[in-house]
Amino acid sequence: MVVDDSAVIRGFITRLLESDPDYRVVATAANGELAVKAVARHDVDVVVLDIEMPVMDGLTALPLILKARPGVKVLMASTLARRNAAISIKALSAGASDYVPKPESARDAHASETFRLELARKIKALSGPKRRRIKSASGKLEPVKLAVAPKIVLRKPSAFKPAVLAIGSSTGGPQALFKLFEMLKETVRVPIFITQHMPATFTAILAEHLQRVCGVECAEGRDQERVRPNRIYLAPGEFHMVVESDDDGMFIRINQDQPENYCRPAVDPMFRSIAKLYGVKVLSVVLTGMGKDGKIGGQAIVDAGGTVIAQDEETSIVWGMPGAVATTGVCSAVLPLTQIAPKITHLLKGGGA
Repeated sequence: MVVDDSAVIRGFITRLLESDPDYRVVATAANGELAVKAVARHDVDVVVLDIEMPVMDGLTALPLILKARPGVKVLMASTLARRNAAISIKALSAGASDYVPKPESARDAHASETFRLELARKIKALSGPKRRRIKSASGKLEPVKLAVAPKIVLRKPSAFKPAVLAIGSSTGGPQALFKLFEMLKETVRVPIFITQHMPATFTAILAEHLQRVCGVECAEGRDQERVRPNRIYLAPGEFHMVVESDDDGMFIRINQDQPENYCRPAVDPMFRSIAKLYGVKVLSVVLTGMGKDGKIGGQAIVDAGGTVIAQDEETSIVWGMPGAVATTGVCSAVLPLTQIAPKITHLLKGGGA
C-alpha cells in the first residue's frame, strides 16, 4: 500500500513498484486516516508511508496501522531534511521497519532511479520470499513457509576480556540499537563502534537518540579523533569509519573509499580495522539488516581470535546480515535481541563461555 498526500507521488511510486512483476500495489491512500481504514481491508505486506500529510500524518498513523494489521512492515518515505530525518528516527523507534529517502520531485531522473532501486531493494527485504498460500480449515488463505532453517555451528568465544565493542546493523537496526542500549545503559565502559547503514542527516540524529537512551556520550566519529573508553562512535553517513593507531594510541579515520556490499558506511571495513588492532579483545555484534555486510569482517575478527554474536532470525526485521555471519560458522552465540545485552555484559566482565 502506498500512502502519500500527493497524487503525483502516489502514482509515481505505484508505477515504480508495478514495473516489477514481484510487486502489486493493492491500495493507495492520501492521508493517514484513510490508510488505517484501507490497511484493515486489504491483504498488505508492506506499507510505504509518507510523513507529512493533512488530516493525519504518518507518525500518528503508524501505531494505528500496526494495530489494524499486525505483522505488516512499514517503510517510512521522507525527504532528507533534518526535521523529516528526526521524525523518521522517531518512527523507527515506534515500530516502523525502515525508511527510504524520497526525491523532492518525480521529475528528478537521477534521484528517481536511485529511489526506485532503494525502494525495490528494501521492499524485497521486508516482504521476504514470495509467499505460497493454501486454504486453511477455515477457508482462509494462509502463507506457507518454504525455507528450511540452516544449520548453525557455534564456536567458543575468546578467552580474553574484550577491550572494544563493535556493532553492525542495517534494516531494523535503529529499533534494535535502541532496545540493546536501553538494556546496557552505562554498564559498558569500553569504546563502542557502530556502523548503521544510513545517510548523513540520519546518522547525526541517530547518535543523539542513542545518547538519550543509554546516557553514554555518542556522536558521529570524526577524522583523527582519539579513541577513549565510555564513548560511542557512530559511522557518519556517506563515510566508512575505521580505526588506526600510532604511538599515542588508537584514533578514528573516516573515508569515502568505494562502497562495500553496496553500502557506505559499511560494517566490513570497520570490523577489519578493529580486528587488526584489537585482535583477541574484540567483541562484535551483528544485528538485523539486509544483505551480508559484516560477514567478511566477522571472519577477520574470528581469524584474529575475537568474538562474534548475531541476532537470531525470529527477532530480526531482516535476517540478512546476522544470518550471513551465523550460517558461516563464525558466531559464538546467535541470540534473541533481548538476550544480547546480558551476553555482552557477561563477556565484558570476563565471563567467557
